Amino acid sequence: MNPANLTRAEARRRSQALATHSYRVSVDLTGADTHGQPLAQPEETFVSTTTARFSSDGSDSWIDLIADAVLTAELDGRALDPTGFKHSRLPLQAPAGEHELTVTALCRYSRTGEGLHRFTDPADGRTYLYTQFETADARRMYACFEQPDLKATFQLTVRAPQGWVVVSNSLAPEPSAPDATGAQLWSFAATPRISTYITALIAGEFYIEPGTINTAKGEIPAALVCRQSMRQYLDSDRIRTTTQRGFDVYEEAFGRAYPFAKYDQLFVPEFNAGAMENAGAVTIRDEYLFRSKVTSAQYEARDNTIVHELAHMWFGDLVTMRWWDDLWLNESFAEWCSHYCQQRVVERLGGTDPWVSFAGARKGWAYTQDQLPTTHPIAADMVDLEAVEQNFDGITYAKGASVLKQLVAYVGEEQFLAGVREYLSDHAFGNAEFADLLTALQKASGRDLHDFSGQWLTTSGVNTLRADVTVDADGRYTSFEIVQTAPAEHPTLRTHHITVGLYEPEGERLLRSDTIELDVSGERTAVPELVGRSHAALALLNDQDLGFAKIRLDRHSLSTAFERIGEIEDPLARALIWGMAWDMVYDAELPAADYIALVTRGIGMETDMTAVRTQLRQVRLAASAYTAPDGRHAATAALFAGLRHQLAAAEPGSERQLPLADAVIAAAFDAESAELLASWLAGEQLPEGLVIDQDRRWAILTTLARLGRTGAAEIATEAERDQTISGAELAAGARAALADPAAKAAAWSLATEDSDVPNGTHTHICQQFWNYGQESLLTPYVDRYLQVCDLISAKQGIWATRGHAVSETVLTWLWPMPLADRGFIRRIDAWQADGHLSDSVRHTLSERREATLRALAAQELGSAPRI
Repeated sequence: MNPANLTRAEARRRSQALATHSYRVSVDLTGADTHGQPLAQPEETFVSTTTARFSSDGSDSWIDLIADAVLTAELDGRALDPTGFKHSRLPLQAPAGEHELTVTALCRYSRTGEGLHRFTDPADGRTYLYTQFETADARRMYACFEQPDLKATFQLTVRAPQGWVVVSNSLAPEPSAPDATGAQLWSFAATPRISTYITALIAGEFYIEPGTINTAKGEIPAALVCRQSMRQYLDSDRIRTTTQRGFDVYEEAFGRAYPFAKYDQLFVPEFNAGAMENAGAVTIRDEYLFRSKVTSAQYEARDNTIVHELAHMWFGDLVTMRWWDDLWLNESFAEWCSHYCQQRVVERLGGTDPWVSFAGARKGWAYTQDQLPTTHPIAADMVDLEAVEQNFDGITYAKGASVLKQLVAYVGEEQFLAGVREYLSDHAFGNAEFADLLTALQKASGRDLHDFSGQWLTTSGVNTLRADVTVDADGRYTSFEIVQTAPAEHPTLRTHHITVGLYEPEGERLLRSDTIELDVSGERTAVPELVGRSHAALALLNDQDLGFAKIRLDRHSLSTAFERIGEIEDPLARALIWGMAWDMVYDAELPAADYIALVTRGIGMETDMTAVRTQLRQVRLAASAYTAPDGRHAATAALFAGLRHQLAAAEPGSERQLPLADAVIAAAFDAESAELLASWLAGEQLPEGLVIDQDRRWAILTTLARLGRTGAAEIATEAERDQTISGAELAAGARAALADPAAKAAAWSLATEDSDVPNGTHTHICQQFWNYGQESLLTPYVDRYLQVCDLISAKQGIWATRGHAVSETVLTWLWPMPLADRGFIRRIDAWQADGHLSDSVRHTLSERREATLRALAAQELGSAPRI
């Protein structure tokens, strides 16, 4: 077991033995030691001192810490032996009663986005620090009892260089006057009782824009913070508007005022996730500050992230899961809340229905995840921290939110929110479990929810609902049944509350003429209301997207859906059909060529930008991984031609033009298409209204690098033009994409052997390394991939200290997909058979293996003779 791991059983024993009261944490960011002398590595290490107050029942225990060394430790004034610190734990032997423990440690800044991350901006040389502690990385900054149910107050003092901005969970204090060395002291007030993983420190030469938010308890401070070099992209008016609307919706829905003293949102670089719900100090990846022109879909996605994190202030921060078994509830609830919040805003002010983008993108993520061999119940069995790290996935977020949406429909929205209010009131600033929420919901609704919970939360796998119909000579239904199936590995048949929507042509539109709402259960469910009625042009199962299930239509409806998708007026109905089409490709039921034809024909009529972006991303995968090698050139040529046609038809300067142009850039495949992109880069032959801004310049260069039409010199010149962290990351990705043996060797070394590569740069290198069309160049890296898997599994070399996120990036993106045939699968299976790999490595490899098998099945379907 990883020595930094913590099991659920250990956490339970410790929470029975200990009660935590408070942390006083002092962190020196000036590069000085405890005597004010320079550290040996001032840009790599820092000194942290923790004073923790706790009570004990007298059992032996420990405090958690990941650090280079414990410098000093005292328990109740008695010195402890620092050499007792091993395997990320300092043992404690404390008699029953109240205690005070002080630990001073030499800690290390992170370059992987875990713990206290340090970043120097290449744009201007300024330094920025921020913390990311979920799941258990607060111990990388200060000694603590690192589990969510040992809550305590948190009081932070920071010594920082003069002129730095310092932010934490509490209101920002006035810093002290600079001392003789130019350092200033920031002394924050204690927080309410919170878990360690949502404590925070953000410090550096940030730009800070003060502001306020109106709450039920009055006006509170609410700053927006970003790097100085990103200040011009901080569109604060929209961000503040979205945030204020979120406060208005949530305080009304939850019946409880915002629980903290302020609400800062800090946009930070090299962030591994979308955002993090630190209490009162939310960190957000600063790619959400758009430096290039983007579509409404990207703004909507950012709005969704903003209100998702805001929901956590109540559900997650105010009331926190007892252990990570309820991670799903924490994230699923915030996922549901974010869409509920935006729906309420749309109802009041107009706009796009957020559940359309949920159906078109987030739910597809859940369906895919639920069909992997690593699928798990929504309420997963989180036996230890390593298991938790593997479960920040589409089930925990999107499937859980889908089930909560069903639950809301089942008990009623008002009853659901009444139960949530009681839950928040009963457990404020404490910990709770799903059973506590279930009790509150049952009380508020008067319904027994145990059957619902058993069907949906404790089982795995996604059901498929198929329409089985017969029609007489007059075109009337003689039977209409919905057949439910389940995969053999997860054979549960569930009760699905769905709607069947009937669509008929009206002029050039296809409109819903009727709906039938029903419960589907067991293997076959009859729909007697349809018997004797005329065969609908389109009978859409799960219309309005109430249920969580894959759908398959009768042959006539499927033909209508595919031929007339652009004529369907309801964007949610279109989202369901787009999702079904891709899922059929994924299940090897629809040839990739047919999907390419559908997308290149129908995407020009799609008005929902999330659907446009999603389909354009997937269609390139259809033309590569899901098409057999001997058919890829023809498939890519058809795709490129179809995309160029749609781009030419797009309104100049419109938001539709942007994703189509991006798709054309990504799909280029030969000398002629490369010449077109090169002309765009030079400002020639551009479609009217299209601007090739900096990010699109990098996209073109990366494609040209993949095609062997540019080199390292051109990439270096562009990097000089774009001296930002985005430029450095994109340049690294472009170099990794080069069709050149030396460039590939250098990229592989950076990705797998160099511990100093920042996580953001590392991700771009890994994502651009493998390319279709470069197979002969990449053959040697199949063996090297297996070798690095062994090193990660054994935590040898740089992998002894590299965090989970970086390891996962290598395992996922460096899987040799273009060379992974059935022979490779047999080799992987034999290689894994001796059981030498760690569970976390085996977990990711099993997902990549499944993705490959799906792709191979699709290739074989597309290569089979047409009947």
